[in-house]
Amino acid sequence: MPLLQIDDGGFTLDGESFRLLSGGLHYFRVHPDQWQDRLRKARLMGLNTVETYVPWNLHQPRPDHFVMDDGLDLPRFLDLAAAEGLHVLLRPGPYICAEWEGGGIPSWLLAEPDIRLRSRDPRFLAAVDDYFTRLLTPLRPYLASRGGPILAVQVENEYGAYGDDTAYLEHIADSLRACGVDVPLFTCDQPVDLERGALPGVLATANFGSRAAQGLAALREQQPKGPLMCTEFWIGWFDRWGAHHVVRDPDHAARELDELLATGASVNFYMFHGGTNFGFTNGANDKHTYRPTVTSYDYDAPLDEAGDPTAKFTAFRDIIAKYAPVPDGPVPPPGPKLAPRTVRLTESAGLLAHAATLGTAVEARRPLTMEELEQDFGFVLYETVLPLKGPALLEVEQVRDRAQVFVDGLHAGVLERENHEHALAFTAPRAGAVLSILVENQGRVNYGQGIHDRKGLLGKVLLDGVEPTAWTSRPLPLTDLDGLPFAPATTTPLGPAFHRGTFEVTDPADAFLHLDGFTKGNAWVNGFPLGRFWSRGPQRSLYVPAPVLRAGTNEIVVLELHAAHRARTVELRATADLGPTEE
Repeated sequence: MPLLQIDDGGFTLDGESFRLLSGGLHYFRVHPDQWQDRLRKARLMGLNTVETYVPWNLHQPRPDHFVMDDGLDLPRFLDLAAAEGLHVLLRPGPYICAEWEGGGIPSWLLAEPDIRLRSRDPRFLAAVDDYFTRLLTPLRPYLASRGGPILAVQVENEYGAYGDDTAYLEHIADSLRACGVDVPLFTCDQPVDLERGALPGVLATANFGSRAAQGLAALREQQPKGPLMCTEFWIGWFDRWGAHHVVRDPDHAARELDELLATGASVNFYMFHGGTNFGFTNGANDKHTYRPTVTSYDYDAPLDEAGDPTAKFTAFRDIIAKYAPVPDGPVPPPGPKLAPRTVRLTESAGLLAHAATLGTAVEARRPLTMEELEQDFGFVLYETVLPLKGPALLEVEQVRDRAQVFVDGLHAGVLERENHEHALAFTAPRAGAVLSILVENQGRVNYGQGIHDRKGLLGKVLLDGVEPTAWTSRPLPLTDLDGLPFAPATTTPLGPAFHRGTFEVTDPADAFLHLDGFTKGNAWVNGFPLGRFWSRGPQRSLYVPAPVLRAGTNEIVVLELHAAHRARTVELRATADLGPTEE
């Protein structure tokens, strides 16, 4: 692959003037068997480059354990991009935002009670240096300087919105260089943050979704010479639980793109294909009120969540064709979809009754946080014994993020961080009753100072003004459900329960799981974690990638945290329901 060069006039590639026409495509939000399809469609829309973040928290789930295989096989993704003739912009963090859990920073760092993330805290920098060494050493052959597809690498991510410590950015850049990164480096920031996030000697780029002339003027003021580039051209947006599904008119977005390209600037669509926050990987925002992001990362992008071209695909391809060659041929058709069907969930297993099969309890004088339990995602079940019969008041200093309270297995109430709830009155039926508090990590904050977002029950937990001193904290990551003793469901279980059913498939194809009548929880197909559902919406279906299915018998497991409807049926349909859009 030719080398990208930066000079006063702009980008050159192999000595020729070059414009980056790129689109965001996060390999970790797409089933690996679908990477090739999405990359091919990027080329067919007229892109010459794809951009991807790298989620540190998935690649290094523990300090001594690094993963780069299966759905995290970044070298394979890069090979597939190169095979399509696509260049790559690599954004390794350490912080990525991306509406991703914790902005991609591993939760184990938060086990240090006073650590300062994204700073020159020696503990953080040592962890970053180790991460870069583990990540970038096997990626060196993929740098353009060595014939690979990676043209440029980002330093941090929108740092100007977080801090202004140039020495910190210098350390990140030096660490990248020490790991062999010898292709151009770049930073990206929103126009108002460019000065704070810039690093002398490194290409600055801007992020915006409209008013391109103003955004590029701010970039030129900060950087008088060199290429103009919008690293995040926001052509859609993400959704949060309890709001509307956000969309952007394709024609309006195309006009903004035309204005941007008319200046000669380079662009990276955010996103070209959004994909899915599978499992528990969604992030959250907290600007005085906690707001978790939904499972779908459809983003109203040129490819929808299932990888099918949308109206934006055609509109953007038509604009790109004004400025660069676009491959001939029609817009790719939608992929095949599974024939609709209803699946009965005929077996059940109660979560509280079988918690011991899902995690080992740890005894302590106070509730332990997820980070203290070396747990990334999922739930923690806290239990203590109530000393007295009769009315009681539970007070929790900080609920992170949603606590369901049970007394002897019977539901007593819910405390939600989002609603700033801290106290719950209930009645103990007897002395010695068991108080159980099931706490869900709904997604660590991914933006701002709130990324220091520890999970579980934090601070003091009081019963009638007194701190109990005998607790068990049981991590429930729900990464393996094989040990659950499912049994035929003759009645509707009380409390949180797993429900299981099977269905037959002849030819696997994409589908959408609809859970009408269910309230809140998670779903798995053949052990693959589809993500969270919640009746509050806007999202009302979960994407089921075709590679998750198999010819023959398939299994669905649904965790319902409240009360499942009596029919206990789910539907697989050919269309998604991402909820109503705002008028």
